[in-house]
Amino acid sequence: MNDIVISARGLRRTYGRGERAFEAVKGVDLDIVEGEVFALLGTNGAGKTSTLDLLEGLAAPSAGAVEVFGLDPLRHRDQVRAQVGIMLQSGGLPAELTVAETLEMWRGTCSNPTTVEVVLAQVGLVDRAEVRVGSLSGGEQRRVDMACALLGQPRLLFLDEPTTGLDPESRRRTWQLLADLKAAGVTMVLTTHYLDEAESLADRIAIMGKGVVARRGTLREIVDDHPARIVFDHPGLPVPQLRGAHVEARERVTVSTDDLQGHLFELLAWAREAGVRLAGLEARAASLESVFLDIAGDADARPNTPELIGARR
Repeated sequence: MNDIVISARGLRRTYGRGERAFEAVKGVDLDIVEGEVFALLGTNGAGKTSTLDLLEGLAAPSAGAVEVFGLDPLRHRDQVRAQVGIMLQSGGLPAELTVAETLEMWRGTCSNPTTVEVVLAQVGLVDRAEVRVGSLSGGEQRRVDMACALLGQPRLLFLDEPTTGLDPESRRRTWQLLADLKAAGVTMVLTTHYLDEAESLADRIAIMGKGVVARRGTLREIVDDHPARIVFDHPGLPVPQLRGAHVEARERVTVSTDDLQGHLFELLAWAREAGVRLAGLEARAASLESVFLDIAGDADARPNTPELIGARR
């Protein structure tokens, strides 16, 4: 059994005091094991950024405890940081330095660095080494951020929106790089608004909402515990009640079911016998997106498809 790299118990984070106090993290428990990719998902304001700050040792919890490699990441910062790489959503690197100069500068902060040439090859920027960072595209700057995170040859890697701004080819290349790192035994904590990214890369997923972990497990465990849905325009007749399903009949009828095929068959048979057409009929198996949206509690807080870009918070 793999060792536990990150252990969090009862983590809480409160901002402000008195009547203005706001609790962003409300008792989070997490165990992340060696060699896994763990995705932490949530809409803006769900608490995942504050949780990450605690796991990374950037802030002290208001209550609870966190250990990274068995150490407090804040009190034992030097020991922990030597083994950790962090890719923030925005690196804020000096625009006037070249890519090579930037990485050489960053390399000087690492305890056990690899070479600039190695990380340039890993992120596909060998031919951009002498270009100023400020002249790079947004996607290329994200790859520089990734290179900085990899310079210290980390055992644990925090990745905050690692593929935001990347074109499809660079995005797939980054996925392959992360797969290679995983194969080499690197543990990763990933946040992303691209749900297909979490589906493809993560061994386990935790979805946060309102400061708590609302759902966790493998993709299959999360999806299997969630109902499928059948949706259609109201036909103007009383909709049959389906045993074992929840039917909500408004302008659009929504059927939540654990037996998609059986209940769909019943509805189609009823519609045929009643002589009605089920306009706008959609039948969808449970997905990470449907679970995410239910936890978000707001269909307007829709997560990103590959062509949309989300914010960390």
